[in-house]
Amino acid sequence: MKIELNATLSEHNTFGFDVSAQFLVHLTEVVDVPELIQKAQKDNAPWQIFGGGSNLVLAKDLVGYTGLMEIKGRQLLKETATHFYIEAMAGESWHELVRWSLENNYDGLENLALIPGTVGAAPIQNIGAYGLELAQVFDSLCAFDTLSNKFIKLSKEQCDFSYRNSVFKKQPGRYVVVSVCFSLPKEWKANLSYAELNKAFQGQEKVSAKDIFEKVCEIRQAKLPDPQVIGNAGSFFHNPVVGYQQHLELKKQFPLLVSYPTDASNLEGDWKLAAGWLIDQCGFKGQRQGHVGVYEKQALVLVNHGAGTGLELLGLADAIKQKVKETFGVSLTIEPIIYQ
Repeated sequence: MKIELNATLSEHNTFGFDVSAQFLVHLTEVVDVPELIQKAQKDNAPWQIFGGGSNLVLAKDLVGYTGLMEIKGRQLLKETATHFYIEAMAGESWHELVRWSLENNYDGLENLALIPGTVGAAPIQNIGAYGLELAQVFDSLCAFDTLSNKFIKLSKEQCDFSYRNSVFKKQPGRYVVVSVCFSLPKEWKANLSYAELNKAFQGQEKVSAKDIFEKVCEIRQAKLPDPQVIGNAGSFFHNPVVGYQQHLELKKQFPLLVSYPTDASNLEGDWKLAAGWLIDQCGFKGQRQGHVGVYEKQALVLVNHGAGTGLELLGLADAIKQKVKETFGVSLTIEPIIYQ
C-alpha cells in the first residue's frame, strides 16, 4: 500500500480540478481497504475512496486519507444453463470491462459502453444509459462494511437500487465496494428500447451486441466531450421526475417539453423530464462563466475550460438550478458527489 503526502488530485478527477490530498493511498489489494480505514480511525482523521474520479466535484483540498481504488481483476465466476456470471474487481475500468465481456461473448453490458469510471463506482449510483440500468444485469457484490468491520456479500435487494440511487448513497461511508458480479443471459436479446438506438437499427435484420456497443460509443462521442480534452463529469444533473398532474400542466405551458413516463405501461404515473432540455430553454447551453461553462453540444454537461475551480463550477450549477426552478417550477439535483 503506497502512500503519497500532499499529492495533487488533478489527474484523479475528470474535471481536472487541482486540489490536493493530505495522504493519497494507492489501494491495490483487497486487504488495503480495512488497513486504510484502521489508519484513519487510529489518527481520528477523515477518509474517502475514489475510483476514476468521473463523478466528483472537488472544491477544496482533502484532509485525512484519500484512497485510490486500483484493485484489478476480472473473470468468469460461474455459468449455469441460462446465465454467465462475470466478476470484476472495483478498480477495473468500467468501459474496459464492457469491451472484455463482449470479446469473450458474455453479452448484455453493451448499452453501458463508454461510461467513465470504475466498476466499484458503478453500483453506487446505479449507472444507466441507452435503455439499460446496472441493476438489470447485477447479481451481487462484495464490500467492506465499516460498521461490522467485515467483508460482506450484498444481493440486488440489499443494494436497494432505484434511479441513480442505491443503499451506498443512502448510507454514505458505510460500505467500500471491492468486487461486483454480473448476471448475463446466454439467450441474449438486443435492447433497442432507447429511441436513438431503435432508429439507428431500423430495418436491420440482425443486430449483434457488438453492433450496439459500437453505436453507443459513436452516439456518446458525438454528444459528450472527452475528459482528456475538456474537463467534465458527464451528466451533471439528474433528470427530474414529476407527478402526472404537474407534467400535464407543464406540457400545456411548454408543448415542446421533452419527457417520458417512468413506467411505459402507466401513462398516468410519474414522468421524467429531460434536464438538458430544461437547461437549454433557460439559455445556458454553450454559456461560459469564468473558466467553467455549459457544453455547447449538450446542456446537461458542465465543463472546466482549464484553470477552473470546483467553487466556480458550483456557482454556475446554482445559477442553473435557480433559473430552471423559476422557469419550470422544477428542482434539479446535482449528480456528482461534492467535496466543499
